[in-house]
Amino acid sequence: MYKEIRKNKEILTLIHKGNENLKRMGLTDHSQAHCELVAKRAGSILEELGYDKHSIELARIAGLMHDIGNAVNRKSHAEYGALLANEILKETKLSVEDRITIISAIGNHDESTGGAGDVISAALIIADKTDVRRNRVQQKDRTQFDIHDRVNYAVTGTKLRIDREKKTISLNLQIDETICTMYEYFDIFLGRMIMCRGAAEILGMRFKLTANGRKIL
Repeated sequence: MYKEIRKNKEILTLIHKGNENLKRMGLTDHSQAHCELVAKRAGSILEELGYDKHSIELARIAGLMHDIGNAVNRKSHAEYGALLANEILKETKLSVEDRITIISAIGNHDESTGGAGDVISAALIIADKTDVRRNRVQQKDRTQFDIHDRVNYAVTGTKLRIDREKKTISLNLQIDETICTMYEYFDIFLGRMIMCRGAAEILGMRFKLTANGRKIL
């Protein structure tokens, strides 16, 4: 099913339009590349933790579709995305239960209003919020960077590790502190990292964050 969803023209057009809107606003990349990365990572998280193929498939679908609401408006994009996804997925062979699971994950992936309620939403949240990297910055003129641009541009290395024995999900970042301070990083990302901690707990894990080799969370 994920392979079919990945080729769906309406979904891909919504993702493209959403990223166009955000680029015009000076926000970071939310393109098809980001959505496919989140889909792959959400599936990989559940796969590494031993979940069944069905759950992995649902997490991938939710990951691919999670940002389609940006085509409507950045504000409340998670909720708009869930409503759009519901209508699109009605035309597929997904069961009602699977469709509702996916739209619930999409509708709860934003830290301002959401939170993990099951393993699908938990995997989506961790996959999405840990996609921090320099090439997500769409503003090419560094003199025009806002704090979000600086924070993302400052991240020169990202590694997400899952240790089933220690029951930890660890995000390890390398940050160029000449571009942004650690205070600036946490001013932007603390809420997202706390959201990841809650999502990890749903998966029976602990979320750990290190920056430049120092344990932060």
